[in-house]
Amino acid sequence: MIRTFAFAGGLALMAACTQTQIDEAPEDLGDFKLRINHVVSDKAVKGPVSRDASPEQWKAALTNAIETRLGRYEGRQEYDIGVYLGAYMLAPPGVPVIYNPKSIAIVDVYVYDVGQKKMLAREHRIQVLEDTTGESALVGSGHSRTKEQQIAGLSLKVADAIEEWLAEEHKKDGWFNTRPDTETAAQSENPPGS
Repeated sequence: MIRTFAFAGGLALMAACTQTQIDEAPEDLGDFKLRINHVVSDKAVKGPVSRDASPEQWKAALTNAIETRLGRYEGRQEYDIGVYLGAYMLAPPGVPVIYNPKSIAIVDVYVYDVGQKKMLAREHRIQVLEDTTGESALVGSGHSRTKEQQIAGLSLKVADAIEEWLAEEHKKDGWFNTRPDTETAAQSENPPGS
């Protein structure tokens, strides 16, 4: 896990300065509909120098962010998403310019196709770094944001990354293409001329 933090810390140097927005345009997820949004956070490893956060705080924030992003899709095929928070680091106040730690969250994602009764993905790892603003870039988010703001921001980044990854997999492998059984069920519910 130490190597994971070191790698994620290295990514901080390449972090984009744009803010992830809660209401970004939907991706193309075909006939996707979220059935279950299951978050597990009780075994998360807290990174070195991190602020403390309870599993309940993480679970609530991640559940809300994922529901907000993925719950808006109104397809006809149901999928379950499982998210396991493996590790996090919430930047504490540092020494501006000299020591500016960035907040990080590392999760593993599972995707289950309810209709086909099969896993589409197991333990797909996603690592996110907090968004950087002008103020947090200079003095670090430990000075400019509360712990709750850091958790909410990272949770939104996780939800955004999951949504983008699902769209990539759908485009590449047709994960959420409409199945023949879905079309048949839709036609029986709405026969021609009804």
